[in-house]
Amino acid sequence: MDSINQQQPEDNMKDLNGPEAMDKIKELAKSSKSCFFVSNIKTGVPASVRPMSAQKIDDEGNFWFLSANDSHKNAELATDPFVHLLFQGSAYSDFLNIYGIATVTEDKEKIKELWEPTLKVWFTEGIDDPRISVIKVEPTEGYYWDNKHGNAVAFVKQLVGAAIGKTIDDSVEGKLEV
Repeated sequence: MDSINQQQPEDNMKDLNGPEAMDKIKELAKSSKSCFFVSNIKTGVPASVRPMSAQKIDDEGNFWFLSANDSHKNAELATDPFVHLLFQGSAYSDFLNIYGIATVTEDKEKIKELWEPTLKVWFTEGIDDPRISVIKVEPTEGYYWDNKHGNAVAFVKQLVGAAIGKTIDDSVEGKLEV
């Protein structure tokens, strides 16, 4: 039996490198607003998973988060800096899978750069809360699933494919090498 990818009339595999990979990472991460931040992945015990919002994705593709310096996450990163970030932008597209290495600092200038008033929910003393730390995740590898022509075209192709019993899919996926 052929795989689903071999049944399609058009190629849906496209690995991206360098600036093109960086652009795709930014596009997909921004469309999802938040991710599952997975830590404790190399220690041999169950991984720790929690939702988080990236405050920024810089031009080098690094993800920036604010975190409480007394959190379990920060303690785990001190012994295992490897992380996994999982993004989902919509029900059918904009999926991003990133592995990276995290570093934690308490850089006050970076905190000021990343600060948003809504963060006071977690850091009740505001921008000067002594519990705020910065997590930088530098991607080491990634993979994406998206569509080529937007969600509306992808939906129509799925409907037509279902109606005629043929795989007509607008998806595209591939490795991301930064």
